[in-house]
Amino acid sequence: MKQLQLYNSLAKRKETFIPIDPNNIRMYVCGPTVYDYPHLGNALAVVIYDVLYRLLKFVYGGEKVTYARNITDVDDKIIHAAKEQNITIDELTKKITEIFHDNMFKLNCLNPNFEPKATEHIEEMLIIIQKLIANDFAYEKNNHIYFRVRKFAEYSNLSGRHLDELVAGARVEVAEEKENPEDFVLWKPAPGEVGSFPSPYGEGRPGWHIECSAMSSKYLGDDFDIHGGGVDLIFPHHTNEIAQSCCANPGSKYAKFWVHNGFLTVNGEKMSKSLGNFVTIDELLKKGIDGEAIRYVLLASHYRKPLDWNEKALSDATKALNSFYRIIQEADGVNPRPTEEFMNSLLDDLNTPQSFAILHDYAHQYNKTKDPEFAKKLKTCANLIGFLNKSSKEWFINEQMDIELIDSKIKQRIKAKQEKDWALADKIRDELRAQAILLEDKPDGTSSWRINKL
Repeated sequence: MKQLQLYNSLAKRKETFIPIDPNNIRMYVCGPTVYDYPHLGNALAVVIYDVLYRLLKFVYGGEKVTYARNITDVDDKIIHAAKEQNITIDELTKKITEIFHDNMFKLNCLNPNFEPKATEHIEEMLIIIQKLIANDFAYEKNNHIYFRVRKFAEYSNLSGRHLDELVAGARVEVAEEKENPEDFVLWKPAPGEVGSFPSPYGEGRPGWHIECSAMSSKYLGDDFDIHGGGVDLIFPHHTNEIAQSCCANPGSKYAKFWVHNGFLTVNGEKMSKSLGNFVTIDELLKKGIDGEAIRYVLLASHYRKPLDWNEKALSDATKALNSFYRIIQEADGVNPRPTEEFMNSLLDDLNTPQSFAILHDYAHQYNKTKDPEFAKKLKTCANLIGFLNKSSKEWFINEQMDIELIDSKIKQRIKAKQEKDWALADKIRDELRAQAILLEDKPDGTSSWRINKL
Protein backbone atom coordinates (compact mmCIF):
# COMPACT_ATOMS: atom_id res chain seq x y z
CA MET A 1 0.00 0.00 0.00
CA LYS A 2 1.27 3.47 -0.91
CA GLN A 3 1.91 6.32 1.50
CA LEU A 4 -0.58 9.15 1.66
CA GLN A 5 0.16 11.93 -0.82
CA LEU A 6 -1.57 15.30 -0.43
CA TYR A 7 -1.30 18.45 -2.49
CA ASN A 8 0.12 21.06 -0.13
CA SER A 9 -1.00 24.54 -1.16
CA LEU A 10 1.89 26.01 0.83
CA ALA A 11 4.52 24.00 -1.06
CA LYS A 12 2.59 24.18 -4.39
CA ARG A 13 3.07 20.44 -4.99
CA LYS A 14 1.98 16.97 -3.94
CA GLU A 15 3.94 15.77 -0.94
CA THR A 16 4.15 12.61 1.13
CA PHE A 17 2.17 13.15 4.29
CA ILE A 18 4.45 12.61 7.29
CA PRO A 19 2.69 13.57 10.53
CA ILE A 20 4.38 15.71 13.15
CA ASP A 21 3.51 12.98 15.67
CA PRO A 22 2.26 9.61 14.28
CA ASN A 23 0.36 9.05 17.53
CA ASN A 24 -1.43 12.40 17.36
CA ILE A 25 -2.50 13.43 13.84
CA ARG A 26 -4.34 16.78 13.99
CA MET A 27 -6.57 18.42 11.38
CA TYR A 28 -8.44 21.73 11.47
CA VAL A 29 -11.08 22.77 8.91
CA CYS A 30 -12.91 26.09 8.60
CA GLY A 31 -16.57 25.48 9.38
CA PRO A 32 -19.76 27.39 8.55
CA THR A 33 -20.88 30.89 9.47
CA VAL A 34 -24.31 30.05 10.85
CA TYR A 35 -26.51 32.82 9.49
CA ASP A 36 -28.37 30.93 6.73
CA TYR A 37 -29.26 27.40 5.68
CA PRO A 38 -26.20 25.31 4.64
CA HIS A 39 -25.76 25.31 0.86
CA LEU A 40 -23.97 23.02 -1.56
CA GLY A 41 -20.68 24.92 -1.19
CA ASN A 42 -20.75 24.42 2.59
CA ALA A 43 -21.48 20.73 2.14
CA LEU A 44 -18.73 20.25 -0.44
CA ALA A 45 -15.99 21.16 2.03
CA VAL A 46 -17.53 19.13 4.86
CA VAL A 47 -17.85 16.00 2.70
CA ILE A 48 -14.31 16.26 1.28
CA TYR A 49 -12.66 16.62 4.67
CA ASP A 50 -14.91 13.89 6.04
CA VAL A 51 -13.29 11.53 3.51
CA LEU A 52 -9.82 12.71 4.55
CA TYR A 53 -10.76 12.24 8.22
CA ARG A 54 -12.02 8.71 7.54
CA LEU A 55 -8.84 7.89 5.62
CA LEU A 56 -6.55 9.21 8.37
CA LYS A 57 -8.48 7.23 10.98
CA PHE A 58 -8.17 4.06 8.91
CA VAL A 59 -4.45 4.47 8.21
CA TYR A 60 -3.30 5.65 11.64
CA GLY A 61 -6.05 4.39 13.95
CA GLY A 62 -9.14 6.34 15.00
CA GLU A 63 -7.87 7.13 18.48
CA LYS A 64 -4.77 8.80 17.02
CA VAL A 65 -6.60 11.38 14.87
CA THR A 66 -8.10 14.64 16.15
CA TYR A 67 -10.37 16.67 13.90
CA ALA A 68 -11.52 20.18 14.86
CA ARG A 69 -14.00 22.22 12.81
CA ASN A 70 -15.22 25.60 14.03
CA ILE A 71 -18.61 27.27 14.08
CA THR A 72 -18.56 31.01 13.36
CA ASP A 73 -21.43 32.34 15.45
CA VAL A 74 -20.44 36.01 15.66
CA ASP A 75 -20.33 37.97 12.42
CA ASP A 76 -21.91 41.00 10.74
CA LYS A 77 -23.98 38.70 8.50
CA ILE A 78 -25.36 36.94 11.57
CA ILE A 79 -26.28 40.21 13.25
CA HIS A 80 -28.01 41.45 10.08
CA ALA A 81 -29.92 38.18 9.53
CA ALA A 82 -31.11 38.05 13.15
CA LYS A 83 -32.34 41.64 12.90
CA GLU A 84 -34.19 40.89 9.63
CA GLN A 85 -35.92 37.88 11.21
CA ASN A 86 -36.63 39.77 14.42
CA ILE A 87 -34.98 37.11 16.59
CA THR A 88 -31.94 37.11 18.83
CA ILE A 89 -28.47 36.15 17.58
CA ASP A 90 -28.52 33.13 19.90
CA GLU A 91 -31.86 31.96 18.49
CA LEU A 92 -30.61 32.28 14.91
CA THR A 93 -27.24 30.61 15.43
CA LYS A 94 -28.74 27.75 17.45
CA LYS A 95 -31.37 27.11 14.76
CA ILE A 96 -28.89 27.18 11.84
CA THR A 97 -26.32 25.08 13.72
CA GLU A 98 -28.95 22.41 14.37
CA ILE A 99 -29.94 22.41 10.69
CA PHE A 100 -26.26 22.18 9.71
CA HIS A 101 -25.75 19.17 11.98
CA ASP A 102 -28.87 17.43 10.68
CA ASN A 103 -27.95 18.09 7.04
CA MET A 104 -24.38 16.82 7.43
CA PHE A 105 -25.58 13.73 9.29
CA LYS A 106 -27.84 12.92 6.33
CA LEU A 107 -24.84 13.31 4.03
CA ASN A 108 -23.16 10.56 6.12
CA CYS A 109 -20.52 12.90 7.59
CA LEU A 110 -18.84 11.95 10.84
CA ASN A 111 -18.78 14.45 13.68
CA PRO A 112 -15.43 16.12 14.33
CA ASN A 113 -13.78 15.52 17.70
CA PHE A 114 -14.17 19.21 18.52
CA GLU A 115 -16.57 21.81 17.15
CA PRO A 116 -15.67 25.04 18.97
CA LYS A 117 -17.83 28.14 18.67
CA ALA A 118 -16.28 31.56 18.20
CA THR A 119 -18.40 33.19 20.93
CA GLU A 120 -17.04 30.72 23.48
CA HIS A 121 -13.39 31.55 22.69
CA ILE A 122 -13.19 35.34 22.90
CA GLU A 123 -10.69 35.08 25.76
CA GLU A 124 -8.34 32.94 23.64
CA MET A 125 -8.58 35.47 20.80
CA LEU A 126 -7.73 38.35 23.13
CA ILE A 127 -4.69 36.46 24.43
CA ILE A 128 -3.34 36.15 20.86
CA ILE A 129 -4.01 39.84 20.23
CA GLN A 130 -2.13 40.75 23.40
CA LYS A 131 0.83 38.62 22.28
CA LEU A 132 0.86 40.30 18.87
CA ILE A 133 0.85 43.75 20.45
CA ALA A 134 3.67 42.71 22.81
CA ASN A 135 5.67 41.35 19.85
CA ASP A 136 5.06 44.62 17.93
CA PHE A 137 3.09 42.86 15.18
CA ALA A 138 -0.15 44.65 16.08
CA TYR A 139 -1.12 48.19 17.03
CA GLU A 140 -4.12 50.05 18.41
CA LYS A 141 -5.79 52.98 16.67
CA ASN A 142 -9.19 54.42 17.61
CA ASN A 143 -10.09 51.29 19.59
CA HIS A 144 -9.28 49.09 16.58
CA ILE A 145 -6.45 46.58 16.73
CA TYR A 146 -4.66 46.01 13.43
CA PHE A 147 -2.03 43.50 12.34
CA ARG A 148 1.14 44.89 10.72
CA VAL A 149 1.20 42.85 7.53
CA ARG A 150 4.47 44.15 6.07
CA LYS A 151 6.38 43.17 9.20
CA PHE A 152 5.74 39.47 8.50
CA ALA A 153 8.19 38.56 5.72
CA GLU A 154 6.46 35.27 4.86
CA TYR A 155 3.02 36.82 4.39
CA SER A 156 2.69 35.87 0.69
CA ASN A 157 4.02 32.30 0.94
CA LEU A 158 0.62 30.59 0.86
CA SER A 159 -0.93 32.69 -1.90
CA GLY A 160 2.28 32.70 -3.95
CA ARG A 161 1.68 36.27 -5.06
CA HIS A 162 3.38 39.52 -4.16
CA LEU A 163 1.74 41.54 -1.42
CA ASP A 164 1.03 44.55 -3.66
CA GLU A 165 -0.66 42.25 -6.18
CA LEU A 166 -2.79 40.67 -3.46
CA VAL A 167 -3.92 43.98 -2.04
CA ALA A 168 -4.72 45.39 -5.48
CA GLY A 169 -7.00 42.45 -6.24
CA ALA A 170 -8.71 42.30 -2.87
CA ARG A 171 -11.44 44.28 -1.19
CA VAL A 172 -9.30 45.85 1.50
CA GLU A 173 -11.12 47.69 4.27
CA VAL A 174 -10.18 51.34 3.94
CA ALA A 175 -9.48 53.15 7.21
CA GLU A 176 -7.49 56.33 7.64
CA GLU A 177 -6.00 55.18 10.93
CA LYS A 178 -4.25 52.16 9.38
CA GLU A 179 -0.48 52.38 9.06
CA ASN A 180 -0.80 50.55 5.72
CA PRO A 181 -3.92 49.75 3.65
CA GLU A 182 -3.28 46.00 3.79
CA ASP A 183 -3.21 45.81 7.60
CA PHE A 184 -6.16 43.72 8.76
CA VAL A 185 -8.34 44.09 11.83
CA LEU A 186 -7.97 41.84 14.85
CA TRP A 187 -10.53 43.66 17.01
CA LYS A 188 -13.08 46.35 16.17
CA PRO A 189 -15.19 48.52 18.47
CA ALA A 190 -18.92 47.93 18.82
CA PRO A 191 -19.97 49.69 22.03
CA GLY A 192 -23.55 49.00 23.02
CA GLU A 193 -24.22 46.81 19.96
CA VAL A 194 -25.64 43.31 20.00
CA GLY A 195 -22.98 40.66 19.52
CA SER A 196 -20.25 42.67 21.25
CA PHE A 197 -17.87 41.58 24.01
CA PRO A 198 -15.78 43.32 26.68
CA SER A 199 -12.04 43.66 26.05
CA PRO A 200 -9.04 45.72 27.24
CA TYR A 201 -9.62 47.81 24.08
CA GLY A 202 -13.25 48.53 24.77
CA GLU A 203 -16.47 46.71 23.93
CA GLY A 204 -16.31 45.19 20.46
CA ARG A 205 -16.03 42.12 18.24
CA PRO A 206 -13.11 40.05 16.97
CA GLY A 207 -11.98 40.11 13.36
CA TRP A 208 -12.92 37.01 11.37
CA HIS A 209 -9.39 35.62 10.98
CA ILE A 210 -8.41 35.62 14.64
CA GLU A 211 -11.05 33.08 15.66
CA CYS A 212 -9.52 30.19 13.69
CA SER A 213 -6.04 30.91 15.06
CA ALA A 214 -7.42 30.87 18.60
CA MET A 215 -9.51 27.72 18.29
CA SER A 216 -7.02 25.65 16.29
CA SER A 217 -4.30 26.47 18.81
CA LYS A 218 -6.49 25.55 21.78
CA TYR A 219 -7.59 22.16 20.47
CA LEU A 220 -4.63 21.11 18.30
CA GLY A 221 -1.63 23.09 19.58
CA ASP A 222 0.37 25.89 17.99
CA ASP A 223 1.65 23.48 15.30
CA PHE A 224 -0.52 20.80 13.73
CA ASP A 225 -0.65 18.62 10.61
CA ILE A 226 -3.44 19.70 8.26
CA HIS A 227 -5.52 22.83 7.76
CA GLY A 228 -8.37 22.51 5.26
CA GLY A 229 -10.90 24.78 3.59
CA GLY A 230 -12.10 26.13 0.27
CA VAL A 231 -9.69 27.60 -2.24
CA ASP A 232 -11.47 30.95 -1.84
CA LEU A 233 -10.11 31.11 1.72
CA ILE A 234 -6.44 31.11 0.71
CA PHE A 235 -6.48 34.91 0.68
CA PRO A 236 -7.10 36.65 2.91
CA HIS A 237 -8.41 34.27 5.57
CA HIS A 238 -5.78 31.52 5.63
CA THR A 239 -3.00 33.94 4.76
CA ASN A 240 -3.93 36.05 7.77
CA GLU A 241 -4.27 33.02 10.03
CA ILE A 242 -0.68 32.04 9.29
CA ALA A 243 0.59 35.57 9.89
CA GLN A 244 -1.07 36.12 13.24
CA SER A 245 -0.43 32.59 14.55
CA CYS A 246 3.26 32.51 13.63
CA CYS A 247 3.87 36.05 14.94
CA ALA A 248 2.04 35.41 18.21
CA ASN A 249 4.06 32.23 18.78
CA PRO A 250 7.67 32.76 17.57
CA GLY A 251 9.10 29.54 16.17
CA SER A 252 5.68 28.16 15.21
CA LYS A 253 5.00 27.17 11.59
CA TYR A 254 1.28 26.75 12.32
CA ALA A 255 -0.15 24.14 9.88
CA LYS A 256 2.25 21.82 8.05
CA PHE A 257 -0.14 20.92 5.18
CA TRP A 258 -2.67 23.27 3.63
CA VAL A 259 -5.40 21.42 1.71
CA HIS A 260 -7.92 23.36 -0.39
CA ASN A 261 -10.98 22.19 -2.29
CA GLY A 262 -12.10 23.80 -5.55
CA PHE A 263 -15.12 25.94 -6.42
CA LEU A 264 -18.66 24.71 -6.93
CA THR A 265 -20.97 25.92 -9.69
CA VAL A 266 -24.63 25.14 -10.42
CA ASN A 267 -25.45 24.38 -14.07
CA GLY A 268 -22.19 26.01 -15.10
CA GLU A 269 -22.72 29.27 -13.19
CA LYS A 270 -21.52 30.57 -9.86
CA MET A 271 -24.12 29.83 -7.20
CA SER A 272 -25.93 33.02 -6.24
CA LYS A 273 -29.31 34.03 -4.86
CA SER A 274 -29.52 36.77 -7.47
CA LEU A 275 -29.21 34.15 -10.25
CA GLY A 276 -31.86 31.97 -8.66
CA ASN A 277 -29.54 28.97 -8.46
CA PHE A 278 -28.76 29.07 -4.73
CA VAL A 279 -29.24 25.44 -3.61
CA THR A 280 -29.49 24.50 0.05
CA ILE A 281 -29.06 20.96 1.37
CA ASP A 282 -32.32 21.25 3.27
CA GLU A 283 -34.38 21.91 0.14
CA LEU A 284 -32.76 18.98 -1.67
CA LEU A 285 -33.55 16.64 1.23
CA LYS A 286 -37.14 17.89 1.40
CA LYS A 287 -37.54 17.05 -2.29
CA GLY A 288 -36.82 13.44 -1.37
CA ILE A 289 -33.24 13.41 -2.68
CA ASP A 290 -31.20 11.04 -0.55
CA GLY A 291 -28.22 12.55 1.25
CA GLU A 292 -26.03 9.72 -0.01
CA ALA A 293 -26.76 10.74 -3.61
CA ILE A 294 -25.81 14.33 -2.78
CA ARG A 295 -22.59 13.04 -1.21
CA TYR A 296 -21.85 11.01 -4.36
CA VAL A 297 -22.12 14.07 -6.61
CA LEU A 298 -19.89 16.13 -4.32
CA LEU A 299 -17.15 13.48 -4.51
CA ALA A 300 -17.48 12.61 -8.20
CA SER A 301 -14.90 15.24 -9.22
CA HIS A 302 -11.42 15.48 -7.77
CA TYR A 303 -11.56 17.73 -4.72
CA ARG A 304 -9.08 20.27 -6.15
CA LYS A 305 -11.01 20.67 -9.41
CA PRO A 306 -14.19 22.71 -9.98
CA LEU A 307 -17.43 20.81 -9.42
CA ASP A 308 -20.64 21.54 -11.32
CA TRP A 309 -23.93 20.55 -9.70
CA ASN A 310 -26.62 19.67 -12.22
CA GLU A 311 -29.59 17.34 -12.66
CA LYS A 312 -27.66 14.85 -14.81
CA ALA A 313 -24.95 14.49 -12.17
CA LEU A 314 -27.61 13.85 -9.54
CA SER A 315 -29.46 11.36 -11.77
CA ASP A 316 -26.20 9.51 -12.52
CA ALA A 317 -25.37 9.37 -8.81
CA THR A 318 -28.78 7.94 -7.93
CA LYS A 319 -28.54 5.32 -10.69
CA ALA A 320 -25.08 4.28 -9.51
CA LEU A 321 -26.21 3.93 -5.90
CA ASN A 322 -29.33 2.01 -6.97
CA SER A 323 -27.15 -0.52 -8.77
CA PHE A 324 -24.70 -0.74 -5.85
CA TYR A 325 -27.47 -1.34 -3.32
CA ARG A 326 -29.00 -4.10 -5.43
CA ILE A 327 -25.62 -5.83 -5.56
CA ILE A 328 -24.80 -5.65 -1.86
CA GLN A 329 -27.91 -7.70 -1.09
CA GLU A 330 -25.66 -10.57 -2.13
CA ALA A 331 -22.77 -9.49 0.13
CA ASP A 332 -22.63 -11.81 3.12
CA GLY A 333 -20.75 -9.41 5.40
CA VAL A 334 -17.73 -7.35 4.41
CA ASN A 335 -14.04 -8.01 3.86
CA PRO A 336 -11.60 -7.23 6.68
CA ARG A 337 -9.93 -4.46 4.69
CA PRO A 338 -10.59 -2.44 1.54
CA THR A 339 -8.67 -3.62 -1.49
CA GLU A 340 -5.17 -2.32 -2.13
CA GLU A 341 -6.12 -0.70 -5.43
CA PHE A 342 -8.98 1.16 -3.78
CA MET A 343 -6.77 2.33 -0.90
CA ASN A 344 -4.11 3.50 -3.34
CA SER A 345 -6.65 5.66 -5.17
CA LEU A 346 -7.48 7.48 -1.94
CA LEU A 347 -3.87 7.71 -0.82
CA ASP A 348 -3.09 9.47 -4.11
CA ASP A 349 -4.36 12.89 -3.01
CA LEU A 350 -7.93 11.67 -2.41
CA ASN A 351 -8.53 10.62 -6.00
CA THR A 352 -12.24 9.90 -5.51
CA PRO A 353 -13.03 9.75 -9.26
CA GLN A 354 -10.59 6.82 -9.47
CA SER A 355 -12.14 5.35 -6.31
CA PHE A 356 -15.59 5.49 -7.93
CA ALA A 357 -14.23 3.87 -11.10
CA ILE A 358 -12.95 0.97 -8.99
CA LEU A 359 -16.35 0.60 -7.28
CA HIS A 360 -18.06 0.52 -10.67
CA ASP A 361 -15.61 -2.13 -11.83
CA TYR A 362 -16.48 -4.33 -8.83
CA ALA A 363 -20.17 -3.84 -9.64
CA HIS A 364 -19.51 -4.78 -13.29
CA GLN A 365 -17.53 -7.87 -12.26
CA TYR A 366 -20.32 -8.96 -9.92
CA ASN A 367 -23.00 -8.53 -12.60
CA LYS A 368 -20.81 -10.48 -14.99
CA THR A 369 -19.83 -13.37 -12.68
CA LYS A 370 -22.35 -13.24 -9.79
CA ASP A 371 -19.36 -13.88 -7.54
CA PRO A 372 -20.34 -12.58 -4.05
CA GLU A 373 -16.71 -11.64 -3.37
CA PHE A 374 -17.13 -8.68 -5.72
CA ALA A 375 -20.23 -7.62 -3.76
CA LYS A 376 -18.14 -7.79 -0.56
CA LYS A 377 -15.36 -5.72 -2.14
CA LEU A 378 -17.90 -3.15 -3.29
CA LYS A 379 -19.47 -2.80 0.15
CA THR A 380 -16.19 -2.81 2.10
CA CYS A 381 -14.56 -0.14 -0.05
CA ALA A 382 -17.66 2.04 -0.28
CA ASN A 383 -18.13 1.90 3.50
CA LEU A 384 -14.70 3.46 4.03
CA ILE A 385 -15.73 6.67 2.23
CA GLY A 386 -19.24 6.89 3.68
CA PHE A 387 -21.39 4.90 1.27
CA LEU A 388 -23.58 1.75 1.37
CA ASN A 389 -24.02 1.80 5.15
CA LYS A 390 -27.75 1.08 4.89
CA SER A 391 -29.41 -2.21 4.04
CA SER A 392 -30.78 -2.48 0.53
CA LYS A 393 -34.34 -2.31 1.84
CA GLU A 394 -33.55 0.85 3.84
CA TRP A 395 -32.17 2.44 0.67
CA PHE A 396 -35.10 1.58 -1.53
CA ILE A 397 -38.02 2.22 0.82
CA ASN A 398 -39.74 5.57 1.26
CA GLU A 399 -40.51 6.96 4.71
CA GLN A 400 -44.15 7.50 3.70
CA MET A 401 -44.67 3.89 2.61
CA ASP A 402 -46.80 1.45 4.54
CA ILE A 403 -44.38 -1.47 4.64
CA GLU A 404 -46.87 -3.82 6.30
CA LEU A 405 -49.41 -3.11 3.55
CA ILE A 406 -46.81 -3.76 0.84
CA ASP A 407 -45.78 -7.06 2.44
CA SER A 408 -49.46 -8.01 2.78
CA LYS A 409 -50.02 -7.29 -0.94
CA ILE A 410 -47.04 -9.43 -1.86
CA LYS A 411 -48.39 -12.34 0.23
CA GLN A 412 -51.77 -11.97 -1.51
CA ARG A 413 -49.99 -12.09 -4.87
CA ILE A 414 -48.01 -15.20 -3.93
CA LYS A 415 -51.24 -16.91 -2.86
CA ALA A 416 -52.94 -15.83 -6.09
CA LYS A 417 -50.10 -17.33 -8.14
CA GLN A 418 -50.28 -20.57 -6.15
CA GLU A 419 -53.99 -20.71 -6.95
CA LYS A 420 -53.20 -19.85 -10.58
CA ASP A 421 -55.27 -16.65 -10.34
CA TRP A 422 -52.98 -14.87 -12.80
CA ALA A 423 -55.33 -11.91 -13.28
CA LEU A 424 -55.26 -11.05 -9.55
CA ALA A 425 -51.49 -11.60 -9.39
CA ASP A 426 -50.97 -9.21 -12.32
CA LYS A 427 -53.39 -6.66 -10.84
CA ILE A 428 -51.48 -6.57 -7.51
CA ARG A 429 -48.18 -6.28 -9.37
CA ASP A 430 -49.50 -3.35 -11.43
CA GLU A 431 -50.92 -1.62 -8.33
CA LEU A 432 -47.53 -1.80 -6.65
CA ARG A 433 -45.73 -0.69 -9.80
CA ALA A 434 -47.94 2.41 -9.90
CA GLN A 435 -46.43 3.28 -6.49
CA ALA A 436 -42.89 2.80 -7.92
CA ILE A 437 -42.61 -0.55 -6.12
CA LEU A 438 -40.93 -3.12 -8.35
CA LEU A 439 -41.36 -6.81 -7.60
CA GLU A 440 -38.60 -9.30 -8.27
CA ASP A 441 -39.89 -12.88 -8.48
CA LYS A 442 -37.56 -15.64 -7.36
CA PRO A 443 -37.37 -19.24 -8.66
CA ASP A 444 -38.76 -20.64 -5.39
CA GLY A 445 -41.99 -18.66 -5.83
CA THR A 446 -41.29 -15.91 -3.32
CA SER A 447 -40.90 -12.22 -4.16
CA SER A 448 -38.68 -9.40 -3.01
CA TRP A 449 -39.30 -5.74 -3.76
CA ARG A 450 -37.50 -2.49 -4.22
CA ILE A 451 -38.31 1.10 -5.01
CA ASN A 452 -37.50 2.59 -8.36
CA LYS A 453 -35.93 5.82 -7.05
CA LEU A 454 -35.98 7.36 -10.49
